[in-house]
Amino acid sequence: MSDDPIAELIARCAATDRAAFRTLYRDSSAKLMGVLLRMLRERAEAEDALQEVYTRVWLRAGRYDPAKGRGMAWLIAIARNLAIDRLRARPERTSDDGLDMVQDTAPRAETRLVAQGEARRMADCFATLDPDRATAVRGAYLEGLSYLDLAARHSVPLNTMRTWLRRSLLKLKECLDQ
Repeated sequence: MSDDPIAELIARCAATDRAAFRTLYRDSSAKLMGVLLRMLRERAEAEDALQEVYTRVWLRAGRYDPAKGRGMAWLIAIARNLAIDRLRARPERTSDDGLDMVQDTAPRAETRLVAQGEARRMADCFATLDPDRATAVRGAYLEGLSYLDLAARHSVPLNTMRTWLRRSLLKLKECLDQ
């Protein structure tokens, strides 16, 4: 007897052995039902799908190649593919699914106004910086550029770039704290 009894049962099913098919069902149906329930989330549909899985297994057992994988993995692949097909065939949900009762998480008008005011303050503070230093800060903190990239972009030594960024951030903090 091999280390994969499911593979042996599938091979016997390919030879139309009904007893092997019953044993295969007994030994694998609980696992496949779990896979189908997890994916389809409806017991009745999972039961129908399970029946269809075993119909496919009976009809396609000759296609199973033990060299490509274990028997249970082949059965699970059939169940999974069938569940995916069923999920894709489901009609699109309409608005009666309760989504209209979900709280709107978009910022309210006052929150947007405060954010706009803060953005305006930030823009005003950026305007107090020299243009090349403001560009360097934006490059570092908005574009994710490294000190080395920024130094090359602005044709300055690496330590100069570090100083630019440090002093610019201090000046921005001072401006925003006013």
